[in-house]
Amino acid sequence: MATYDPKSRYAEDFINDEEIRETLDYAAAHAHDVALIESLLEKAKPIRRGNGYHCAGLTHREASVLLACDIPELNEKIFDLARQIKLAYYGNRIVLFAPLYLSNYCVNGCTYCPYHAKNKHIARKKLTQDEVRREVIALQDMGHKRLAIEAGEDPRMNPIEYILECIQTIYSIKHKNGAIRRVNVNIAATTVEEYRMLKDAGIGTYILFQETYDKKSYLELHPTGPKHDYDYHTEAMDRAMDGGIDDVGLGVLFGLEKYRYEFAGLLMHAEHLEAVHGVGPHTISVPRLKCADDIDPDQFDNGIDDDTFAKIIACIRIAVPYTGMIISTRENEAVRGRALELGISQISGGSRTSVGGYDEEVRPHDSEQFDVSDQRSLDEVVRWLMQLDHIPSFCTACYREGRTGDRFMSLCKSGQILNCCHPNALMTLAEYLVDYASPATAEVGWPMIERELARIPNERTRGIAAQHVADIRNSNRRDFRF
Repeated sequence: MATYDPKSRYAEDFINDEEIRETLDYAAAHAHDVALIESLLEKAKPIRRGNGYHCAGLTHREASVLLACDIPELNEKIFDLARQIKLAYYGNRIVLFAPLYLSNYCVNGCTYCPYHAKNKHIARKKLTQDEVRREVIALQDMGHKRLAIEAGEDPRMNPIEYILECIQTIYSIKHKNGAIRRVNVNIAATTVEEYRMLKDAGIGTYILFQETYDKKSYLELHPTGPKHDYDYHTEAMDRAMDGGIDDVGLGVLFGLEKYRYEFAGLLMHAEHLEAVHGVGPHTISVPRLKCADDIDPDQFDNGIDDDTFAKIIACIRIAVPYTGMIISTRENEAVRGRALELGISQISGGSRTSVGGYDEEVRPHDSEQFDVSDQRSLDEVVRWLMQLDHIPSFCTACYREGRTGDRFMSLCKSGQILNCCHPNALMTLAEYLVDYASPATAEVGWPMIERELARIPNERTRGIAAQHVADIRNSNRRDFRF
């Protein structure tokens, strides 16, 4: 039997089933241990150091105790601590992005995804490079600067050469004042050599969802295709980092398996990356299973309610304070609004999950991967964020300045967010307001920028940022960054 070892490169060692089950038993036994829970909250509190904060985080076992706790007064303390940590590390900025679906051809048999190979009635599509250009121009016309490209696993239809060509096309398009400045990639597990090719193509984050960490369940949910190989899939992030990709993004699909098992496995994966590579996940995503073509989430009996979902987000934020957290348009406005305070730092806006969906005036449904719950435009989302006192950010400066991997984590942990990411967010918001915003959104946005400029601690940085905002507004200059 495999032994738990976070430093091992073998999946069954660092995502060890026996360790997870012992963790869940421990958490259940201590779910009402008030003294222990209070001590964990104290351990995880932000401690001011110089201009920044230090957070100790929690282990997967400690965080599982918080998740198991059902004492209302302590749960309120858990939520409050998550809010504190979110503000300490990320401030009130929310980074915006959009998914871009390149192809839904897929050879896998995943039982929860409409792209599975046996689905014969979904429209199969693959974008040509001209179609990629039209999609990107449509996204640029909304105001997007950051994309996450998606494609099914099909070695013949979607080889790495196709993905690389699409990335090159995306980066090459300069339309009016628009440009995609960061392309994140969500494609199937692959080899070190191909990860190195993605790195050389200039990608931002490599994202791969585990779907479920329960190996038995994983094998049943992925009965056919290359994705059936649990170990190869689970070890993909190690190969990506071996290939030079600094920033990787984890995630599970909540609803496939018991959420407490998935939570522990997700945190163990983060601990493994830190132990082996010296840097944890750049992002953690928290998608929930949703309706899609020929997929009924009610067929799966592990769904979680909104309150449990919020608790999961809060506990991840406490356990892994430095990581970015992503919520998609799978979730509705109310769920997303609550999640923003508890730990989410990135959201998608104006998303379409069909292949070729952005170039169509009417949202197409024939090739969607899942139903979109939040169907508001990007402009509506931007205005909504500001009304909730969040700064919509289109910033990609860290990626383009080489602040990735451990260098980004150092920035995050050093408390320089207000002197770096904060002004960058305000300058990119100014670009959006000038180039794309509706009058109603601009009316909310400019006063916010003035207020938030005043919060930049360093006087020199504050002055430079204010001048850059003025240049953006009055001189049609773009792409300033710290």
